[in-house]
Amino acid sequence: MSATLEKAGEAIAAPDPVSFGEAFRFWLKLGFISFGGPAGQIAIMHAELVERRRWISEKRFLHALNYCMLLPGPEAQQLATYIGWLMHRTWGGIVAGALFVLPSLFILIALSWIYLRFGDVPVVAGIFYGIKPAVTALVLHAAHRIGTRALKNPWMWGIAAAAFVAIFAFDTPFPAIVLAAGLIGHLGARWAPAVFALGGGHGSQQQSYGAALIDDDTPTPAHARFSRRHLAKLLAIGLGAWALAMGALVATQGLEGTLTQMGWFFTKAALVTFGGAYAVLPYVYQGAVEQHHWLSGAQMIDGLALGETTPGPLIMVVAFVGFVGGWAKQVLGADALFLGGALAATVVTFFTFLPSFIFILAGGPLVESTHGKLGFTAPLSAITAAVVGVILNLALFFAYHVLWPQGFGGRFDLVSAVIVVIAAIALFRFKLGVMPLLGACALAGLAVTLGRPLLFA
Repeated sequence: MSATLEKAGEAIAAPDPVSFGEAFRFWLKLGFISFGGPAGQIAIMHAELVERRRWISEKRFLHALNYCMLLPGPEAQQLATYIGWLMHRTWGGIVAGALFVLPSLFILIALSWIYLRFGDVPVVAGIFYGIKPAVTALVLHAAHRIGTRALKNPWMWGIAAAAFVAIFAFDTPFPAIVLAAGLIGHLGARWAPAVFALGGGHGSQQQSYGAALIDDDTPTPAHARFSRRHLAKLLAIGLGAWALAMGALVATQGLEGTLTQMGWFFTKAALVTFGGAYAVLPYVYQGAVEQHHWLSGAQMIDGLALGETTPGPLIMVVAFVGFVGGWAKQVLGADALFLGGALAATVVTFFTFLPSFIFILAGGPLVESTHGKLGFTAPLSAITAAVVGVILNLALFFAYHVLWPQGFGGRFDLVSAVIVVIAAIALFRFKLGVMPLLGACALAGLAVTLGRPLLFA
């Protein structure tokens, strides 16, 4: 381990070892301040862990990030789990990953209750009236942001176009699109490796901030080295936890019970979340809105708006889906709507994030060694390209519901269209942050909603 670093003529010593309690306090704080989506969350962790606290070096941080980007699931939460695991073994990873999610879960349960209980109040309705067009612009911006990184050649553009046609015209299930794209990438790695090389990435520019606790040349801790026995043990524990939870739901709810169906559906969703939360939202829409009818399309847009305004990974919008579904289906009876919604939100969150913990804790030592090998990264390149087409379809779906709230046969909402255009300009041209954008659009929607009765009095 590098004990010191010469900088400006002075030796900068590595920080003292970090106790589990000190790390716990940091991960708890991070859970409440992790706004800004994955990019913002990763930036916060970099500033805190690499630059200020120097718990981990730039190179080791980026190495962990690149691994997490190869996995399905929220990369920022997985990165926190990885670093916590690297520092304090299995329990360190569990604490770091759980505290990244739990504050958002509690906040979303509270906001979901307010939404269902007071959503028809003019003030609340006005806020959501302004936020919905902003969400439409955000989804369109997400498609553009991912597309600029993923669509590096005509082949990638073709994959994106095919994915868009498949889901828009033929309503192809999202997992089928992911599998097809992954197969194309797997074959492409052999036949056209240059086309499917993973572009962009992080870490092209590395900078040293001083000696770190886990430095560039720090040996891999014993618990992070690959062991068949350890892999089998953690896989058994992780799959056992899933089986116990699912078994409890089947025993109490039955195979067709709402909570059982939620557990199974969001287990599948967790395994296809390549490309971030926006990529899996079409799949969640297909299942939660069209198949199971846990909530409406308009409520799905509102849930995404709530997810954008809370800390934690954006995929936490699934907690809103769970709460609304548990409330609507009265999973604990008509006299316990809040408790039923809260239980459903908790069940959904557990099944959504359990695979991420298994990927990091069990697969970390094994998969890390494959990073940078084209045969492993090419399927991800193809899947990411397909995700662009899927997200574009989601943007059109949101635009339809926002601009024609009563369907194409109803009126065109000109005010919402203006807000969409202004929000898009703010995002694309002026790079406005998510929180200021949502705040401004919420105020605009509130002003329009409260001002209409005065104008037409």
